[in-house]
Amino acid sequence: MNEHRRRTALVGVGALTAGLLLTAPQPAEAANLVKNPGFESAGPDDMPYCWEKSGWGDNDFGFETTSDAHSGAKAMKVTLTRRVDGDRKALITESTDCAPVVSAGRQYDLGLWYKTTTPDAGITLFRHDATAGWQYWTDLKTLDMASAWTRATVRTPEVPAGTDRITWGVSVYGTGSATTDDYTMEQVPDTLPPAQCTGTNDQCANGSWSVLPTRNPVRSMHSVVLDNGKVLLIAGSGNSEENFDAGTFTSAVYDPANGTYKVIPTPKDMFCAGHVQLQDGRVLVMSGNKAYPVPGGHGYEGFKDSYVFDPKTETYSKTNDLNDGHWYPSATELGNGDVISFGGLREDSTGSVTNELWSDEDQRWLPLWKVNQTWSYWGLYPSMVLMQDGRLFYTGSHVFGNNIPGTGSAIYDYNANTVTRIPGLRDKDERDQSASVLLPPAQDQKVLTIGGGNIDSNPDAGRLTDLIDLKQASPSYIAGPPVPQGTVDLGNGKVAETGDQGKMYVSAVLLPDGKVLETGGALHNRADPVYESSVYDPDTNTFDPVAADPESRGYHSSAFLLPDGRVMATGDNPGNGTWNHNVSIYTPPYLYKGTRPTITSVINQEWKYGDTQRITVDRPVAEAELIRPAAVTHSSDPNQRFVDLPLSVDGDNVDLNVTNNPNIAPPGWYMLFAVDAGGVPSVARWVHLTGPAALGASAASPHVHSFADGLKGGTWGPGEKRSSQKVSTTISGCDRHYGSVNVCVPTAFPPQVRKTAAGRCAWLQRNHYGRLKVNGGDDPLGLDRDRDGVACGKGDVR
Repeated sequence: MNEHRRRTALVGVGALTAGLLLTAPQPAEAANLVKNPGFESAGPDDMPYCWEKSGWGDNDFGFETTSDAHSGAKAMKVTLTRRVDGDRKALITESTDCAPVVSAGRQYDLGLWYKTTTPDAGITLFRHDATAGWQYWTDLKTLDMASAWTRATVRTPEVPAGTDRITWGVSVYGTGSATTDDYTMEQVPDTLPPAQCTGTNDQCANGSWSVLPTRNPVRSMHSVVLDNGKVLLIAGSGNSEENFDAGTFTSAVYDPANGTYKVIPTPKDMFCAGHVQLQDGRVLVMSGNKAYPVPGGHGYEGFKDSYVFDPKTETYSKTNDLNDGHWYPSATELGNGDVISFGGLREDSTGSVTNELWSDEDQRWLPLWKVNQTWSYWGLYPSMVLMQDGRLFYTGSHVFGNNIPGTGSAIYDYNANTVTRIPGLRDKDERDQSASVLLPPAQDQKVLTIGGGNIDSNPDAGRLTDLIDLKQASPSYIAGPPVPQGTVDLGNGKVAETGDQGKMYVSAVLLPDGKVLETGGALHNRADPVYESSVYDPDTNTFDPVAADPESRGYHSSAFLLPDGRVMATGDNPGNGTWNHNVSIYTPPYLYKGTRPTITSVINQEWKYGDTQRITVDRPVAEAELIRPAAVTHSSDPNQRFVDLPLSVDGDNVDLNVTNNPNIAPPGWYMLFAVDAGGVPSVARWVHLTGPAALGASAASPHVHSFADGLKGGTWGPGEKRSSQKVSTTISGCDRHYGSVNVCVPTAFPPQVRKTAAGRCAWLQRNHYGRLKVNGGDDPLGLDRDRDGVACGKGDVR
């Protein structure tokens, strides 16, 4: 195995909290789909008929058919006596004779009897795809230690399209043994009649948007859903030089329960900062705007200050400083609660090459000498997604201009301090303010990148989507379905998009039914809003057009999931400097499908990795999941994730099996949804997922299957130490020689605009730029031909 696996120990999992185990009712007519479930019939290679040895990694192990059986004469014992990484498992044989046949869209109840001497054992599934063959599917349940025979049951997720068979068994990934016997597998019967539409036919097919009567009081471009269900909306100066000069920096807290806003004093200009929820629910806000650009001088500058927002007191408090300035930094929480950050602009307007690491244990930014550095410039808001073994996947989504050199996406191994290029991302230099999202469920490790443009050259934004499966040995992006087209307002009213026209400034929102809403966007740099929304289905790899937000949602817009299952959309900051204070709410089709299930109780709000946690529901549900609350800005929320919770069902009592891998679900507060067979979700309940209080040195690392371990792209380590990367002062795509700083006259006009002063001035007029004073003596766009100090006057367009 690669050396990085031996260093992937961001957090260990020691003795896990004992969970609840249920004995699910066994219908007399149910057929057990497992052949030789009690290991009584012998087979080849010292294994029972229809069972095989499996596993990987550096470990010492043994397989034994033992007489210590739950029933009959035999049971299967798997033992690890030494482990560095990997696992060993006894699985149903991957063959047409032995592997149970399954139907796409159906669920199956699995059961077995077991005894264990290790907390590091669990039920693991593989599936047979008709095209791709056998592949790892998911881990379903961690088995609590048990010295006496104990029954475990768990329900599979819905079988993915294209899957015709599955195999499963128990994996052991820590020193000790697991003995199992008497396996069962039964198809779950239908529990609900078809849903009845409770709205209009259009609402039931496409959902609906409404515009709230109360407007957002601040020019917010950062949206964070708090663990109390409220929303923190951060504006800072709100991209307003007037506010900046006056020292007017604002945030607001929106309460969806009553539709009210509370304006919050804000200590610094957090305009274009980075932010992420810490595991205790507070919000870490890093850097922001130290200075607006000066024509012919410096560009934007980022300060070193960092703050924490406390939802309980609704106040900011200062932390220690970052090592560098970072205007437009990334922020990704790691599996141990630390936060890693890349990119952005320094205090001198150059690009930062300094990686920053927030220590959850120390509650501070670590000094430079304690943080691994590659001295690479990752750009602005680089989308860095945490992978299941602790590495980071840079998706290729970013803000402003061209992508990083190379293939446009990469895997960064912090512990090895290496970067490996990942191929396949199409038009990598036209993914400016695309959206990237870790698709549901996070256990599948698939990422979708949607749309994008380029403000340097300002072409029509594109329709491309690209999909990558990070569980492959050498993952590569492949083409996804194009984004559906909508209408675009080019300054003369809405017209249908044509050709390859798509959108940048995309928002992507994970929904509790396991799909993704993409919405908002614009065709060009801070201009030409696109009105289009669609829902992406990971199971079918298709987009379904739905109702479009009636409000323009381009630059500085956000969309995010609320705990009640609706989606909220805010902001829009076109190049003429105006701001859209209207707030839209999307009600998805699943909320027009009748009565919602209700989580009537959550037995314990504090969860640990590997737990089994019980909830009660008012009627049958098909699935449950944790969705991490949004912390989104500029199309970017790399921490957004949907974590499947396999079920063990006994009437209205449902036990939820929590992943044992904190890289799948980093610690913190999550929205817990229960979803019925028709895709209708409950209102979310809040739960707090954290690791053990103390991490033993002998604890096994999280259960990570072998994946992305045969990377074929170029790999490099740290470069020569340097202070910064030179970037253009026009990195934001705006020529500051015209108008106030909050006005963005594009450095490159859209391709449809005639390359004359008259053509450019006509475009500026259509987009409501108003009077544009020329700043200084330069007129690089030729808009002040009569040299009266005002661009696009009568004398300039004759």
